[in-house]
Amino acid sequence: MHSTPSKWNRCFSLMKHRLFIAASGLTLWFAFAVPSPAQTGKLAPEKKAQIEAATAKFMAANSIPGVSVAIVENSEYEWSAGFGMADLENFVPATSQTLYRLASISKPITATAAMLLWQQGKLDLDAPVQKYCPAFPAKDAPITTRQVLGHLSGIRHYKGDSQDDPELGNTQHFENPIEGGLQFFKGDPLLDKPGTSFHYTTHGFTVAGCAVEGASVAKYVNYVEENVLRPGGMAHTRTDDRYAVIPYRTRFYQKDKTGAVVNADFLDSSYKIPGGGWLSSAEDLAKFEVALLKDRIVQRSTRDLMWTSLKTADGKKTGYGLGWGVGKDAGVLTIGHSGGQQGTSTDIVIAPEHLCGVVVLMNLEKGNAADLAAELMRIILATASTPPK
Repeated sequence: MHSTPSKWNRCFSLMKHRLFIAASGLTLWFAFAVPSPAQTGKLAPEKKAQIEAATAKFMAANSIPGVSVAIVENSEYEWSAGFGMADLENFVPATSQTLYRLASISKPITATAAMLLWQQGKLDLDAPVQKYCPAFPAKDAPITTRQVLGHLSGIRHYKGDSQDDPELGNTQHFENPIEGGLQFFKGDPLLDKPGTSFHYTTHGFTVAGCAVEGASVAKYVNYVEENVLRPGGMAHTRTDDRYAVIPYRTRFYQKDKTGAVVNADFLDSSYKIPGGGWLSSAEDLAKFEVALLKDRIVQRSTRDLMWTSLKTADGKKTGYGLGWGVGKDAGVLTIGHSGGQQGTSTDIVIAPEHLCGVVVLMNLEKGNAADLAAELMRIILATASTPPK
């Protein structure tokens, strides 16, 4: 369906900022805010102005094509907007419904599914993971789902850090993301004895997805859609299928050696859906934050367990719970996750004691979304008060 001229006129009448930069001979026209039709409009005007200004400044300084931002306050989805372009070649503006690659923000989604199964008594976090995922071979020492979700399993990450790594830059398509993903690493030895050291691993979350399948007796994607996305109000979140025609999906960009913005390298993420293969929008992720703050997906006690830092065998906190990072910013407890892969940089952060959250999604690889998210969270917290317990 084609947009009518009047519809486009209404869209562009919402311009707030017009900034120009040159990149590879191409003029990028950004960053104008396109508020979501679904926004509530409750965000204070002064905060909105600060957020828009900070986002525009960040985009200009870092030559970022498109950004979508969402804000949660008082456990409510308050506001969202798109800035810049989702598609430079076709001049499609970013909105709060634009779908970005989540990259590693896929991990909190998978962890939430696993913790729901634990809450229901269907998944024992401390049983050997092979109880639910027999396709993953037993190793020299037993590995539990708790250790997998907390990156304490000893399962390795990618072999390399360049596009020449056939894992990091995978081009093969897998209809079954669990079977396809396991074949990359299941025969490899562990890096350390489980529980002893923190080793961040996207591959480990393929094992977590496999455990979700075994415990739920359902396909991983189907279980997540029915039990996490639907109760979370995340109607547009879906897997990143490179062969499917997906409305509102952004194009993916990176910078070349000269700093020019170019199309990102090809990636088929079908081998790592649980750890890095979902697509979502700023609006959907804000609803995910609200659902967690309001206990709509898992109970408060389950959420709190998920948001508590694990410890290594020698008692040191890892700064990571079960699928979520745990830290402090200016003395405020923050829970969240960042993500980065071909054509995307993402961040989700929640300050549970202040009932607020921020989502930042960018269509530029290595765009440092976490830096902008932290800046926006400080704006939100500047006038936030700790609610009574």
